[in-house]
Amino acid sequence: MFRASAIIKELEAHAPEIMAPCKEVIAAGVQDLDFFRLTLEGFKNIPSDSIDYAVMEKTSNGIMIPFDAGWNDLGSFDALWQTGQKDEKLNVIKGDVLTHDVKDSYLYSESRLVAAVGMEKFVIVETKDAVLVSPRDRVQDVKKIVRQLKDQGRDESVTHRKVYRPWGSYETIDVEPRFQVKRITVKPGAKLSLQKHFHRAEHWTVVSGSAIVTRGDKEMLLKEDESTYIPLGTMHRLENPGQIPLKLIEVQSGSYLGEDDIVRFDDVYGRKNDKKYCKSDKNI
Repeated sequence: MFRASAIIKELEAHAPEIMAPCKEVIAAGVQDLDFFRLTLEGFKNIPSDSIDYAVMEKTSNGIMIPFDAGWNDLGSFDALWQTGQKDEKLNVIKGDVLTHDVKDSYLYSESRLVAAVGMEKFVIVETKDAVLVSPRDRVQDVKKIVRQLKDQGRDESVTHRKVYRPWGSYETIDVEPRFQVKRITVKPGAKLSLQKHFHRAEHWTVVSGSAIVTRGDKEMLLKEDESTYIPLGTMHRLENPGQIPLKLIEVQSGSYLGEDDIVRFDDVYGRKNDKKYCKSDKNI
């Protein structure tokens, strides 16, 4: 345990080759929503070393206190199985899971029914993004799947289906060429940027709460089961004036549906259209 000022002082004394480029990359960083973004090239220029070697083996200000409480950093799904509450067949089960003749396994379901038959010492993890199936003793090889995702340029390597923003969240429900369906949740009192798109139109249907919608030079109040249409190129904004979360279904249609198809005119979170530092999924 240490103060930030203390560890910075120790890094300056014992690892200046790390501290100097850190200061440079911080000076060049930008604030993005509730994130502070560092430039990729600047971050790559910082030498890689552990705090043990860089500071703790060299400092004269450190002490060690014995502490016997057990330790597991839960760095793998097998570790989750080892520490989890097991049933009579030594399975750790989370979520909507049905099994038959399954033993010594970790089974996790986030969004749908998972059924497993005739398995022993396996890991099954189901989320809205993907499903992982692996023997427990080989689950660390998922790194090779991650590499394939990156090599193929797949969206799963950089973003989730559900994306959080300071105003709430959005989740992709369905996507096909020329249309996309999203579930959008806006927190009470929050609002999106005043914006327009060049390549897509949007249809909004309120399913819970109420919305103030700016469309062109008009402003309207939408309540539950009401909807509106935002034509391509029309300036628009969405706001939640109520005390409960606003939930709506958005249907996008057009020739290009990327999140970087956006021009902002006003944003309460200080976001800009500069995509130098961030992935395009920040732009909604």
